[in-house]
Amino acid sequence: MNAENFTRLGIKERLQHALVDMNITKPTEIQERLIPAILNKKDVIGQSQTGTGKTFAFLLPIIEQLDLTNQSVQAIITAPTRELCSQLFDELKKLIVHYENEVDAQLFVGGTDRQKQIQKLGQAQPHIIIGTPGRIKDLIQNQALHPHTATTFVVDETDQMLDMGFIEEVDGIASSMADDLQMLVFSATVPENLQPFLRKYMNNPRHVHVQPEKLAAEKVTHQLIPVRHKEKMTVLKETVAGITPYLAIIFANTKEQVDQIADELAGEGLLIDRLHGGLPPRERKKVMKKVEDLSVQFLVATDLAARGIDIKGVTHIINYEFPDDLDFYIHRVGRTARAGADGKALSLYELSDEAACAKLVKRGIRFTFVERKQGEWIEVKAPLGAARMKQKQEKPEGQINSSGKQTEQEKRTGGKAKAKPKKVKPAYRRKARTANEKRQRRDSKARSKKNK
Repeated sequence: MNAENFTRLGIKERLQHALVDMNITKPTEIQERLIPAILNKKDVIGQSQTGTGKTFAFLLPIIEQLDLTNQSVQAIITAPTRELCSQLFDELKKLIVHYENEVDAQLFVGGTDRQKQIQKLGQAQPHIIIGTPGRIKDLIQNQALHPHTATTFVVDETDQMLDMGFIEEVDGIASSMADDLQMLVFSATVPENLQPFLRKYMNNPRHVHVQPEKLAAEKVTHQLIPVRHKEKMTVLKETVAGITPYLAIIFANTKEQVDQIADELAGEGLLIDRLHGGLPPRERKKVMKKVEDLSVQFLVATDLAARGIDIKGVTHIINYEFPDDLDFYIHRVGRTARAGADGKALSLYELSDEAACAKLVKRGIRFTFVERKQGEWIEVKAPLGAARMKQKQEKPEGQINSSGKQTEQEKRTGGKAKAKPKKVKPAYRRKARTANEKRQRRDSKARSKKNK
């Protein structure tokens, strides 16, 4: 096994050995399209979902470009959460395993000993820094970290940075770096209100938008559980009681909702915990450790856990409510059915969710309605208000004729061909009887005239 496919991208032998150690021999689409551009010092925007290989798309060329004879900060990588930064740092360590301590990389996030970090930076400035915007900016302001030598700046999960209010801190970091700064922006979406930041720092960037091969993993079963006349929390408790997951993540849209759900389910005697941006850093770290140690069977979370954070062993996703941005439905269910395993996505369904479900159906998701009756999950008919969604699911692109194309008439009628009139057989017996009666009357008249 070898990783020679990376040679033509400009990735040399030592990094290829690390890739082989991880059973990676072939670059992904985003790596193919961005690594050469990054090595050529181009600014890039990599727009992709989790699972497309974007992390190595920037880590590989950054390592490849390092001047190991120069003990100074050469690249700064920032991500919105401590968990994401820790994951990036772990991936970086895997890549530099064959460099025999030549590459100096450090992780700077909140919830860690700030004074020790300042002391360590006083001894030597690392080649690569990975951290959260707040901690990096704090170290710069305290003149412990010297960013002016860094020529590469990675902003990972940029749209999430925007949502969490970190763009000003990211802006402050960028403005303190080298004038010939190379900016690498990675994001699932590129919203309009991100454009001013991009225009400020990026020079004719190469924008690559890569879609995953499949919108959602093929081995995920998508099921809707009608709430009907019941309390939503009651339905959630019934749902939780009806499954035996290795690990289930229950998603809600706000941290307040997460807290309420976690408190309610804690009373059911479950191995349960919560994860959202409102928790103190130490508490979030403890929760992730409990998840890794299998001390948690049900994790209630906001979409913080759906983006980038790699939680292994998730067998069930439960959506207490659909996300406002339906892309997050894809992110959520992407936490399960990994490495060839099966997964199940259960979503509590109210009639107000019809439009959201119909949009997901158009994007290729296939739902079935289920309910738990007498201790078993059974498939049920769609609620009355879900009829339109069901029709779209059965014929998402309209009726197709034998030639494989829609006719003009079918396009005008939304895919429904106009019904042909029924063929009515002629009334042969009635016509024959009428003709026979006319003949008999005619013969009778003829006989009468003859007898006269």
